[in-house]
Amino acid sequence: MTLESKYSAKNVEDQWYSYWMEHNYFHSEVNEKTPYTIVIPPPNVTGVLHMGHMLNNTIQDVLIRRARLKGFNACWVPGTDHASIATEAKVVAKLKNEGVEKNDLTRDQFLEHAWEWTHKHGGIILEQLKKLGASCDWERTKFTMDDDLSASVIMVFVDLYKKGHIYRGYRMVNWDPEAQTTLSDEEVIYEEKQSNLYYLKYQIEGSNEFVTIATTRPETILGDTAVCINPTDERYTHLKGKKVIVPICNRIIPIIEDEYVTVEFGTGCLKVTPAHDENDKMLGDKHQLEIIDIFNDDATLNSFGMHYEGKDRFVVRKEIVKELEGLGVISKIEQHTNKVGTSERTGAVIEPKLSDQWFLKMKELAQPALDAVLEKDVQLVPDKFVNTYRHWMENVRDWNISRQLWWGHQIPAYYYGDGKEDFVVAESIEKAVQLAQEKSGNKNLTEDDLTQDPDALDTWFSSWLWPISVFNGILEPDNKEINYYYPTNDLVTAPEILFFWVARMIIAGYEYRAEKPFSNVYLTGIVRDKQRRKMSKSLGNSPDPIELIEKYGADGVRVGMLLSSPAGNDLMFDEDLCKQGSAFVNKIWNAYRLIDGWDVADLDEVESSKIAIEWYQNKFQQALVEIEDHYSKYRMSDALMATYKLIWDDFCSWLLEMVKPEYGQPIAAKTKAAVIAILEDNLKVLHPFVPFISEHIWQHITERTPEEALIIASWPEQRSFDEALIKSFDFASEVISGIRNVRKEKNISFKEEISLSVMNAEKATSDFDSVISKLGNLSEINYIDSKLDGALTFRVKSNEYFIPIGGAIDVEAEIAKLTEELKYTEGFLRSVQGKLKNERFVSGAPQQVVAMEKQKEADALAKIETLKASLESLK
Repeated sequence: MTLESKYSAKNVEDQWYSYWMEHNYFHSEVNEKTPYTIVIPPPNVTGVLHMGHMLNNTIQDVLIRRARLKGFNACWVPGTDHASIATEAKVVAKLKNEGVEKNDLTRDQFLEHAWEWTHKHGGIILEQLKKLGASCDWERTKFTMDDDLSASVIMVFVDLYKKGHIYRGYRMVNWDPEAQTTLSDEEVIYEEKQSNLYYLKYQIEGSNEFVTIATTRPETILGDTAVCINPTDERYTHLKGKKVIVPICNRIIPIIEDEYVTVEFGTGCLKVTPAHDENDKMLGDKHQLEIIDIFNDDATLNSFGMHYEGKDRFVVRKEIVKELEGLGVISKIEQHTNKVGTSERTGAVIEPKLSDQWFLKMKELAQPALDAVLEKDVQLVPDKFVNTYRHWMENVRDWNISRQLWWGHQIPAYYYGDGKEDFVVAESIEKAVQLAQEKSGNKNLTEDDLTQDPDALDTWFSSWLWPISVFNGILEPDNKEINYYYPTNDLVTAPEILFFWVARMIIAGYEYRAEKPFSNVYLTGIVRDKQRRKMSKSLGNSPDPIELIEKYGADGVRVGMLLSSPAGNDLMFDEDLCKQGSAFVNKIWNAYRLIDGWDVADLDEVESSKIAIEWYQNKFQQALVEIEDHYSKYRMSDALMATYKLIWDDFCSWLLEMVKPEYGQPIAAKTKAAVIAILEDNLKVLHPFVPFISEHIWQHITERTPEEALIIASWPEQRSFDEALIKSFDFASEVISGIRNVRKEKNISFKEEISLSVMNAEKATSDFDSVISKLGNLSEINYIDSKLDGALTFRVKSNEYFIPIGGAIDVEAEIAKLTEELKYTEGFLRSVQGKLKNERFVSGAPQQVVAMEKQKEADALAKIETLKASLESLK
């Protein structure tokens, strides 16, 4: 394999992904190893890769690749979600463009179009994940509408219904008029909006007196069926038992009394519209009020809207205000900030609506899932989300699981009569006929007499089974795969679906496996731009991930995404991060090219190389402990940064400089072999983050069999390390930096050999003298007891270092320069010490600010001492 001079990410990445796929490295089967399992948060089948997916799946791939290297049987199950609302909306829009209305099709005809759309678009995002390097077990790819997953959903519905957890009820629900379906409470996003508060006058029946009521929704007066006052409100005692006339429709409605109305709020009078407000519905039930629904499913007004029939609710709001003003019944209009519920899926303003729907009782089912997180059986990372989780689970409401959609799992309820209870729930039509015959007592009922509920189940009702159903654990609860792979290990997802999905999966896990579905939940942050705005298509601030990969390579983008991505905290994404990632990849490549270019010879290993290799081997082990610690705490950004510094600073900037031979000279075979062994360990810790470049170099070092590929190699073994040796090098590196600074400042050529004399007050070891000599280009190092006259000097801690200057510099000019620098530093010191003597500053300033000033004082004192020593040696 030839070694190209310039690294080409595109060629390399395509080559090695194909190689991994060809040799089936991503696939897992049940075996004797310990499993490590991740299930992908299934992206919508309609979706394409966005920055959130990039972050989420990069983290999953890092975890799964590391697990393979650690010797686990790693299994990452990919798949997609059928996304009922989103997909149906896409299909409806496509059909409309073709001149076809959904309502003109039968359910089966519509589903044909939906499946066609799914087959065309469903695999796009998974193919894009391959570009990122995602090492999913593609043979296990699942779709929430696969036959076995669908059968699992239906079986669970029937089971929960039999247990009494699922019921059908006429309740107030969240209605999305754009998607024309109900939504669960968790799918409603409340946004603060500037509205108007309209004060409307309702005439008291049989008098000229009015009562004033404030509302933000004047169009709903057409559905009013009562006005409510607090029985203790003395202002309205005279109204008890009377009636009012609703403006425009002139409906006469009663004045009712209830303590629900707050005396201090608004006017103390409340209009009651039971069909369009949950609290009003409770009042309506309590006082047996008439229920008048004024809206069609698309939020236009129906016949109760009178002359506004067929008009959109927001159009009506403007028009009805004008009419009310014309009638003289608006006393005033105020600006008002209130929270408005909008659909998480379509963005439409939610309409509270009374409807027959299916619900799942949650309180009892939720308790084991709450306990699991509170007792740390399931660990949320970061744990700041535990309180949010607890609050939601302790206040959980019944889950509205039915949706007025055709795309999805059709509810397995079958109606056979006109009565409210004339239905059965069954896994098949055949079973439903049998149950209906038994329940009705009519043995002549046939399939033709039964009608299946047209609604589909909420999409989350299938994905809450995901960690179980992908291993067929519902249909075959004792199969070898579910028993081996479940519970899974880590779940990586976004905090915004903690309740939609994560909590519900935990609930399902305890209900159907009596066990948690995963041990750890790593909650990523939101990807934002530099202005802290959430990335979105509408803002135009979200780059195309595939274009980023084309530009910077998948490895570069992976590093860029993770460089500043702490768990649970938002990622401020900047394309420069990918540029930095790409530069890191090139650094690794150029380091290998340097090593590969060294000719070897049968030479004795030089002392500087011996100690350098010994130091790096210990430094690597120290870094490995740090990296492992970060992984154990899911600090991916920190694990990457520790790896980054190890490779860039310690390996490339120090080790290779210490061991590289003189230009054109060979290197000792033993030294190169040791550097290659070190490089291979480096590649192993790099592989989870930059899989392509690491595999490419690994395969180039020597010819490997498929069984020796890096992707399935062994993670470096942890061994003890010599901390004293590492500290000795840290000290030596400062000496080298000091020598280089003197050379640079005094314009002494790096090719010119110089000598170094040391007053070793620190009792520093001479272990690294050979390295200091090589990197400082020294002719000798002398240890002395007194200061050396006529020399340049610098300090490292309390050690003083002297470099005889000979005729290399203009002494008089140097004395003048150092004197000026000394004068400036002494002035700076006086200013700092003045602050520190000021008691008000010391007692009032933050502790870290005072500490910073003290550090400035110490640095200035040390510099003054060094400058004085340099001046003394020049005089």
